[in-house]
Amino acid sequence: MYTLDLKTFKNRLTDLQNLNERFAIDHHLELKAGYDGTPVIDIKNDYAQSIISLKGGQVMTFRPHHDPNPVLWLSGLASLNPNKPIRGGIPVCWPWFGHHLSDPNKPAHGFARTIVWTLSETKVTAEGATQIVLSLENHDNIRALWPYAFQLETVITIGADLQVELVTRNTGNETFTLGEALHSYFNVSEVTQISIHGLENSQYIDTVAQLEGEPETGPIQINAEMDRVYPNSTADCLLQDIGFNRQIRIQKTGSQTTVVWNPWIEKAARLGDLGYQNYLRMVCIESANAANNIVTVAPSEEHRLQTVITVEGLSPFPSNYNS
Repeated sequence: MYTLDLKTFKNRLTDLQNLNERFAIDHHLELKAGYDGTPVIDIKNDYAQSIISLKGGQVMTFRPHHDPNPVLWLSGLASLNPNKPIRGGIPVCWPWFGHHLSDPNKPAHGFARTIVWTLSETKVTAEGATQIVLSLENHDNIRALWPYAFQLETVITIGADLQVELVTRNTGNETFTLGEALHSYFNVSEVTQISIHGLENSQYIDTVAQLEGEPETGPIQINAEMDRVYPNSTADCLLQDIGFNRQIRIQKTGSQTTVVWNPWIEKAARLGDLGYQNYLRMVCIESANAANNIVTVAPSEEHRLQTVITVEGLSPFPSNYNS
Protein backbone atom coordinates (compact mmCIF):
# COMPACT_ATOMS: atom_id res chain seq x y z
CA MET A 1 0.00 0.00 0.00
CA TYR A 2 1.36 3.40 -0.97
CA THR A 3 1.47 5.90 1.91
CA LEU A 4 2.10 9.63 1.84
CA ASP A 5 4.79 10.78 4.32
CA LEU A 6 3.98 13.67 6.66
CA LYS A 7 6.50 16.09 5.14
CA THR A 8 5.11 15.58 1.64
CA PHE A 9 1.56 15.96 2.97
CA LYS A 10 2.39 19.28 4.68
CA ASN A 11 4.16 20.55 1.57
CA ARG A 12 1.10 19.75 -0.50
CA LEU A 13 -1.15 21.66 1.89
CA THR A 14 1.11 24.70 1.49
CA ASP A 15 1.06 24.28 -2.29
CA LEU A 16 -2.72 24.11 -2.17
CA GLN A 17 -2.97 27.40 -0.28
CA ASN A 18 -0.62 29.10 -2.75
CA LEU A 19 -2.55 27.76 -5.73
CA ASN A 20 -5.84 29.06 -4.37
CA GLU A 21 -4.34 32.50 -3.80
CA ARG A 22 -3.25 32.61 -7.45
CA PHE A 23 -6.00 30.77 -9.30
CA ALA A 24 -9.26 30.45 -7.34
CA ILE A 25 -12.27 32.30 -8.77
CA ASP A 26 -15.31 33.08 -6.61
CA HIS A 27 -18.43 31.19 -7.68
CA HIS A 28 -16.39 29.21 -10.22
CA LEU A 29 -13.47 27.22 -8.87
CA GLU A 30 -11.24 26.41 -5.93
CA LEU A 31 -8.43 23.94 -5.40
CA LYS A 32 -8.77 21.11 -2.90
CA ALA A 33 -6.75 18.10 -1.82
CA GLY A 34 -7.46 15.05 -3.96
CA TYR A 35 -7.74 11.46 -2.75
CA ASP A 36 -3.93 11.06 -2.71
CA GLY A 37 -3.13 14.63 -1.68
CA THR A 38 -2.55 15.85 -5.25
CA PRO A 39 -4.54 19.06 -5.81
CA VAL A 40 -7.79 18.88 -7.73
CA ILE A 41 -9.77 21.76 -9.21
CA ASP A 42 -13.37 21.82 -8.00
CA ILE A 43 -15.55 23.72 -10.49
CA LYS A 44 -19.14 24.81 -9.93
CA ASN A 45 -20.68 27.42 -12.20
CA ASP A 46 -24.10 28.25 -13.63
CA TYR A 47 -23.87 25.42 -16.16
CA ALA A 48 -22.25 22.41 -14.55
CA GLN A 49 -19.90 20.98 -11.99
CA SER A 50 -16.61 19.20 -12.57
CA ILE A 51 -13.50 17.97 -10.79
CA ILE A 52 -10.14 18.07 -12.57
CA SER A 53 -6.95 16.53 -11.20
CA LEU A 54 -3.51 18.07 -11.65
CA LYS A 55 -2.27 14.49 -11.76
CA GLY A 56 -2.47 13.56 -15.41
CA GLY A 57 -4.08 16.90 -16.35
CA GLN A 58 -7.25 14.85 -16.15
CA VAL A 59 -10.94 15.67 -16.09
CA MET A 60 -12.36 13.31 -13.46
CA THR A 61 -16.04 14.28 -13.36
CA PHE A 62 -18.53 16.37 -15.34
CA ARG A 63 -22.26 16.83 -14.79
CA PRO A 64 -24.48 19.58 -16.23
CA HIS A 65 -26.97 20.86 -13.67
CA HIS A 66 -29.92 19.73 -15.80
CA ASP A 67 -28.81 16.08 -15.73
CA PRO A 68 -29.12 14.01 -12.53
CA ASN A 69 -26.50 11.50 -13.71
CA PRO A 70 -22.75 12.05 -14.15
CA VAL A 71 -21.61 12.15 -17.76
CA LEU A 72 -18.22 10.60 -17.02
CA TRP A 73 -17.61 7.34 -15.18
CA LEU A 74 -15.02 7.39 -12.37
CA SER A 75 -13.92 4.37 -10.38
CA GLY A 76 -14.28 4.48 -6.62
CA LEU A 77 -11.21 2.23 -6.34
CA ALA A 78 -8.56 4.56 -7.73
CA SER A 79 -5.01 3.64 -6.69
CA LEU A 80 -3.09 5.85 -4.26
CA ASN A 81 0.17 4.92 -5.99
CA PRO A 82 1.47 8.09 -7.68
CA ASN A 83 2.78 5.99 -10.59
CA LYS A 84 -0.66 4.58 -11.39
CA PRO A 85 -3.18 6.44 -13.57
CA ILE A 86 -6.64 7.47 -12.39
CA ARG A 87 -9.23 4.98 -13.64
CA GLY A 88 -12.07 6.91 -15.23
CA GLY A 89 -12.83 10.44 -16.37
CA ILE A 90 -10.70 11.47 -19.35
CA PRO A 91 -7.10 10.25 -19.05
CA VAL A 92 -4.61 11.87 -21.43
CA CYS A 93 -2.77 9.20 -23.44
CA TRP A 94 0.41 10.81 -24.81
CA PRO A 95 2.91 10.62 -26.60
CA TRP A 96 1.99 7.08 -27.60
CA PHE A 97 -1.24 5.12 -27.57
CA GLY A 98 -1.27 1.58 -26.18
CA HIS A 99 2.02 -0.21 -25.58
CA HIS A 100 5.26 1.38 -26.70
CA LEU A 101 6.20 -0.22 -30.02
CA SER A 102 9.91 -0.74 -29.30
CA ASP A 103 10.20 -0.84 -25.50
CA PRO A 104 7.62 -2.86 -23.53
CA ASN A 105 9.09 -1.55 -20.25
CA LYS A 106 7.82 1.95 -20.94
CA PRO A 107 4.36 2.78 -19.51
CA ALA A 108 1.30 1.90 -21.56
CA HIS A 109 -0.41 4.94 -23.11
CA GLY A 110 2.61 7.13 -22.41
CA PHE A 111 3.55 9.12 -19.33
CA ALA A 112 1.27 12.18 -19.39
CA ARG A 113 -1.53 10.51 -17.42
CA THR A 114 0.62 9.84 -14.33
CA ILE A 115 2.62 13.08 -14.08
CA VAL A 116 1.48 16.10 -12.05
CA TRP A 117 0.82 18.96 -14.47
CA THR A 118 1.26 22.69 -13.83
CA LEU A 119 -1.79 24.91 -13.48
CA SER A 120 -1.06 27.84 -15.81
CA GLU A 121 -4.27 29.83 -16.10
CA THR A 122 -7.88 30.06 -14.93
CA LYS A 123 -10.53 32.39 -16.29
CA VAL A 124 -14.23 32.93 -16.91
CA THR A 125 -15.22 33.07 -20.58
CA ALA A 126 -17.56 35.65 -22.09
CA GLU A 127 -20.34 33.03 -21.95
CA GLY A 128 -19.81 32.43 -18.23
CA ALA A 129 -18.03 29.09 -18.60
CA THR A 130 -14.97 28.22 -16.52
CA GLN A 131 -11.72 27.59 -18.38
CA ILE A 132 -8.42 26.26 -17.08
CA VAL A 133 -5.09 25.63 -18.76
CA LEU A 134 -2.73 22.91 -17.52
CA SER A 135 0.76 22.48 -18.94
CA LEU A 136 3.58 19.95 -19.08
CA GLU A 137 7.12 20.36 -20.38
CA ASN A 138 10.09 18.06 -20.75
CA HIS A 139 12.37 17.54 -17.74
CA ASP A 140 14.96 14.96 -16.72
CA ASN A 141 12.50 12.27 -15.62
CA ILE A 142 10.51 12.59 -18.85
CA ARG A 143 13.58 12.84 -21.09
CA ALA A 144 14.51 9.26 -20.24
CA LEU A 145 11.15 8.16 -21.65
CA TRP A 146 10.90 10.60 -24.57
CA PRO A 147 13.92 12.66 -25.66
CA TYR A 148 12.19 15.48 -27.55
CA ALA A 149 11.66 19.09 -26.49
CA PHE A 150 7.96 19.88 -26.23
CA GLN A 151 5.26 21.85 -24.49
CA LEU A 152 1.96 20.11 -23.85
CA GLU A 153 -1.19 21.95 -22.77
CA THR A 154 -4.68 20.84 -22.01
CA VAL A 155 -7.34 23.55 -22.20
CA ILE A 156 -10.50 22.51 -20.37
CA THR A 157 -13.73 24.48 -20.57
CA ILE A 158 -16.67 23.67 -18.30
CA GLY A 159 -19.89 25.20 -19.57
CA ALA A 160 -23.08 23.95 -21.17
CA ASP A 161 -20.81 21.29 -22.67
CA LEU A 162 -17.37 19.92 -21.79
CA GLN A 163 -14.51 20.92 -24.07
CA VAL A 164 -11.06 19.40 -23.77
CA GLU A 165 -8.27 20.46 -26.12
CA LEU A 166 -4.83 18.86 -26.09
CA VAL A 167 -2.15 21.08 -27.65
CA THR A 168 1.27 19.65 -28.57
CA ARG A 169 4.03 22.14 -29.45
CA ASN A 170 7.43 21.12 -30.75
CA THR A 171 9.89 23.46 -29.01
CA GLY A 172 13.02 21.68 -30.22
CA ASN A 173 14.98 21.22 -33.43
CA GLU A 174 13.86 17.66 -34.26
CA THR A 175 10.64 16.53 -35.89
CA PHE A 176 8.75 13.96 -33.80
CA THR A 177 5.76 11.67 -34.26
CA LEU A 178 3.23 10.83 -31.59
CA GLY A 179 0.10 8.86 -30.81
CA GLU A 180 -2.51 10.27 -28.46
CA ALA A 181 -6.02 9.92 -27.10
CA LEU A 182 -8.54 11.62 -24.86
CA HIS A 183 -9.53 8.29 -23.30
CA SER A 184 -13.08 9.25 -22.27
CA TYR A 185 -14.99 6.97 -19.88
CA PHE A 186 -18.75 7.51 -20.16
CA ASN A 187 -21.19 6.71 -17.38
CA VAL A 188 -24.09 4.57 -18.65
CA SER A 189 -27.18 3.08 -17.08
CA GLU A 190 -26.45 -0.44 -18.42
CA VAL A 191 -23.86 -1.08 -21.13
CA THR A 192 -25.88 -3.84 -22.80
CA GLN A 193 -28.78 -1.41 -23.31
CA ILE A 194 -26.93 1.44 -25.01
CA SER A 195 -26.14 2.04 -28.68
CA ILE A 196 -23.34 4.05 -30.29
CA HIS A 197 -24.10 5.77 -33.59
CA GLY A 198 -21.82 7.48 -36.09
CA LEU A 199 -19.33 4.75 -37.00
CA GLU A 200 -21.59 2.86 -39.41
CA ASN A 201 -19.71 1.70 -42.52
CA SER A 202 -16.35 2.48 -40.90
CA GLN A 203 -13.70 -0.22 -40.98
CA TYR A 204 -12.17 -1.22 -37.67
CA ILE A 205 -9.33 -3.15 -36.09
CA ASP A 206 -10.67 -5.62 -33.52
CA THR A 207 -7.88 -6.25 -31.01
CA VAL A 208 -9.94 -8.86 -29.13
CA ALA A 209 -10.77 -11.07 -32.13
CA GLN A 210 -7.52 -10.11 -33.92
CA LEU A 211 -9.37 -8.94 -37.03
CA GLU A 212 -8.55 -6.00 -39.28
CA GLY A 213 -10.53 -4.24 -41.98
CA GLU A 214 -13.93 -5.34 -40.71
CA PRO A 215 -16.80 -2.94 -41.62
CA GLU A 216 -19.18 -1.69 -38.92
CA THR A 217 -22.59 -2.65 -40.27
CA GLY A 218 -24.85 -0.74 -37.86
CA PRO A 219 -24.99 1.02 -34.50
CA ILE A 220 -22.57 -0.48 -31.99
CA GLN A 221 -24.07 -2.57 -29.21
CA ILE A 222 -22.00 -4.19 -26.48
CA ASN A 223 -22.59 -7.69 -25.07
CA ALA A 224 -18.98 -8.92 -24.76
CA GLU A 225 -15.47 -7.55 -24.42
CA MET A 226 -14.89 -4.85 -27.02
CA ASP A 227 -11.68 -3.11 -28.08
CA ARG A 228 -12.09 -1.64 -31.54
CA VAL A 229 -9.93 0.95 -33.25
CA TYR A 230 -11.58 2.88 -36.10
CA PRO A 231 -8.83 4.49 -38.23
CA ASN A 232 -9.60 7.36 -40.60
CA SER A 233 -12.68 8.27 -38.57
CA THR A 234 -13.63 11.90 -38.02
CA ALA A 235 -17.40 11.58 -37.46
CA ASP A 236 -19.35 12.60 -34.38
CA CYS A 237 -20.39 9.72 -32.17
CA LEU A 238 -23.75 9.63 -30.40
CA LEU A 239 -24.10 7.50 -27.30
CA GLN A 240 -27.80 6.74 -26.87
CA ASP A 241 -28.80 5.67 -23.35
CA ILE A 242 -32.49 4.97 -22.89
CA GLY A 243 -32.02 4.13 -19.20
CA PHE A 244 -30.70 7.63 -18.47
CA ASN A 245 -33.09 9.20 -21.01
CA ARG A 246 -30.28 11.01 -22.80
CA GLN A 247 -27.79 10.88 -25.62
CA ILE A 248 -24.22 12.13 -25.42
CA ARG A 249 -22.68 13.70 -28.50
CA ILE A 250 -18.92 13.33 -28.85
CA GLN A 251 -17.52 15.77 -31.42
CA LYS A 252 -13.85 15.99 -32.25
CA THR A 253 -11.30 17.88 -34.32
CA GLY A 254 -7.66 17.04 -34.97
CA SER A 255 -8.50 13.36 -34.51
CA GLN A 256 -8.43 10.69 -37.21
CA THR A 257 -9.12 7.69 -34.97
CA THR A 258 -11.99 6.62 -32.72
CA VAL A 259 -11.61 3.85 -30.14
CA VAL A 260 -14.50 2.01 -28.45
CA TRP A 261 -13.62 -0.08 -25.38
CA ASN A 262 -15.32 -2.10 -22.67
CA PRO A 263 -13.31 -4.70 -20.71
CA TRP A 264 -16.27 -6.98 -19.90
CA ILE A 265 -16.17 -9.61 -17.15
CA GLU A 266 -12.77 -11.33 -17.18
CA LYS A 267 -10.60 -8.33 -17.98
CA ALA A 268 -12.53 -6.15 -15.53
CA ALA A 269 -11.79 -8.71 -12.81
CA ARG A 270 -8.06 -8.40 -13.57
CA LEU A 271 -8.18 -4.61 -13.31
CA GLY A 272 -8.15 -4.12 -9.57
CA ASP A 273 -9.09 -0.45 -9.77
CA LEU A 274 -12.19 -0.96 -11.91
CA GLY A 275 -14.43 -2.80 -9.46
CA TYR A 276 -16.75 -5.78 -9.58
CA GLN A 277 -19.40 -5.47 -12.33
CA ASN A 278 -18.53 -1.83 -12.99
CA TYR A 279 -17.90 -2.78 -16.61
CA LEU A 280 -21.71 -2.63 -16.88
CA ARG A 281 -21.68 1.07 -15.96
CA MET A 282 -19.10 2.40 -18.40
CA VAL A 283 -17.97 2.53 -21.99
CA CYS A 284 -14.99 4.35 -23.48
CA ILE A 285 -15.38 6.33 -26.70
CA GLU A 286 -11.98 7.87 -27.36
CA SER A 287 -10.95 10.71 -29.64
CA ALA A 288 -7.50 9.61 -30.76
CA ASN A 289 -4.69 9.52 -33.27
CA ALA A 290 -3.46 5.95 -33.29
CA ALA A 291 -2.59 3.01 -35.56
CA ASN A 292 -1.86 4.52 -39.00
CA ASN A 293 -3.05 7.95 -37.89
CA ILE A 294 -0.08 9.00 -35.77
CA VAL A 295 0.80 12.70 -35.92
CA THR A 296 4.02 14.34 -37.11
CA VAL A 297 4.97 17.68 -35.56
CA ALA A 298 7.85 19.66 -37.07
CA PRO A 299 9.97 22.13 -35.05
CA SER A 300 8.06 25.29 -34.05
CA GLU A 301 4.78 23.70 -35.15
CA GLU A 302 1.84 22.46 -33.08
CA HIS A 303 -0.98 19.95 -33.23
CA ARG A 304 -4.40 20.32 -31.57
CA LEU A 305 -6.73 17.49 -30.61
CA GLN A 306 -10.12 18.53 -29.25
CA THR A 307 -13.22 16.76 -28.05
CA VAL A 308 -16.54 18.43 -27.22
CA ILE A 309 -18.99 16.42 -25.11
CA THR A 310 -22.63 17.52 -25.03
CA VAL A 311 -25.65 15.99 -23.30
CA GLU A 312 -28.77 16.00 -25.47
CA GLY A 313 -32.31 14.67 -25.32
CA LEU A 314 -33.05 11.34 -26.97
CA SER A 315 -33.97 11.40 -30.64
CA PRO A 316 -34.72 8.70 -33.23
CA PHE A 317 -31.95 7.63 -35.59
CA PRO A 318 -32.35 6.40 -39.14
CA SER A 319 -30.75 3.02 -39.69
CA ASN A 320 -28.02 4.57 -41.87
CA TYR A 321 -27.14 7.43 -39.50
CA ASN A 322 -23.62 8.70 -39.90
CA SER A 323 -22.80 12.28 -38.88
